[in-house]
Amino acid sequence: MDSKNDFPLSAVPIDQRKGLWSMMSVLLGFTFFTATMWAGGSLGTAFSFYEILGIIFIGNLLLGSYAASLAYIAYKTGLNTVLLGRYSFGLQGSKLSDFILGFTQIGWYAWGTATIAIILVKLLDLSADWSTPLMLLFGFGFCISASIGYKAMALLSKISVPLMLFFIGLCFYKGIIDVGGVGELIAKQPIESMTIGAAITMVFGTFVSGGTQATNWSRFAKSGKIAVVATLAAFFIGNGLMVFVGAFGALVYQQSDIVDVLVSQGFMLAAIIMLFTNIWTTQDNTIYNFAAAGCNLLRTEKRKLITVIGAALGTAMAIMGMYNVLIPFLILLGTFIPPIGAIIMTDFWVRYRGNMPALSDINLPKYNMQGLSAYVIGSAVAYFSPWIAPLVGIVVASITYSILIYVESTKSNAVQGA
Repeated sequence: MDSKNDFPLSAVPIDQRKGLWSMMSVLLGFTFFTATMWAGGSLGTAFSFYEILGIIFIGNLLLGSYAASLAYIAYKTGLNTVLLGRYSFGLQGSKLSDFILGFTQIGWYAWGTATIAIILVKLLDLSADWSTPLMLLFGFGFCISASIGYKAMALLSKISVPLMLFFIGLCFYKGIIDVGGVGELIAKQPIESMTIGAAITMVFGTFVSGGTQATNWSRFAKSGKIAVVATLAAFFIGNGLMVFVGAFGALVYQQSDIVDVLVSQGFMLAAIIMLFTNIWTTQDNTIYNFAAAGCNLLRTEKRKLITVIGAALGTAMAIMGMYNVLIPFLILLGTFIPPIGAIIMTDFWVRYRGNMPALSDINLPKYNMQGLSAYVIGSAVAYFSPWIAPLVGIVVASITYSILIYVESTKSNAVQGA
């Protein structure tokens, strides 16, 4: 098996596993995402300072726990989400999750490609005619590190993550001075309204699709501890930091994006570097996710080819302006993606009791009707739930699947006993 192709259809061998810093760099680069700051900006105008901290803590603790649970399973099996989906949904049934996960990632890629082009045109005061050429440049340029694979993405993140943390610190320092001190920041009052449930759903749901597919990297972990710690660092601390950055910008400057905040603070060069590092480290992860889903969907190991095809699709969608209507739909998919992860976790702990057989050692059905049924029920209940939809989907899908597994086991035992 070619290690340079990152094992798209098989488990990662032990000798190809990575350490904590490598894992953490890639995952933090993934979660340092502009759209998450926008979610934080909505919190900044709707809640007081301490309420914001509480919502960020709860939302990202839920998200981090969910992603870390999947990370441990990925470490144990060496498999990513789409390959684990074969156990949960069947050899053909898993193509449902491939499509949902792949389409979500290509949508985010389109949005990121369009965003960097539009912002750069604005920052550099270029003609609007530059937008399309820049989308083509970035659409194909950002996929280079993903097409090379894990090593290139880890190298990029090891450079970008410290830079982004420095710029975030600079932004906080100047912002606290501009607002008149920490006391003035804490004293700011909300000017809009939002329910706590909606706020937690926003924090949890905006990046849950990424958390569901973070197994693409956590499966490379040398140990379960590394997989869990790196994932928690990214999805609890890293994603939480991004939400807080957006809330901070909205409170102080009425701008949620740190790039706009850095510009208003007079740090133009820092803003441009932050724009590139922030979007590139998420874009390459996003298109890598798409390639993983595409390889499983098409049953091909040509990951690099699928990566380039995905970049072409995302770029075309960006140029056509689909990103304008895609974001609400992608956030809606945050309702339909968590049940996939829930069923995989239930499969691992309930059906296989933490000891999944290798893909080559088991005859899987074309369709696992228990898993597919639990997914439909969990997604439907989440969609119509007035509460925290992603969390409701996870709980309902897991309970439903557990019941169906028990019923199937009882029937099987009864047949054998007869």
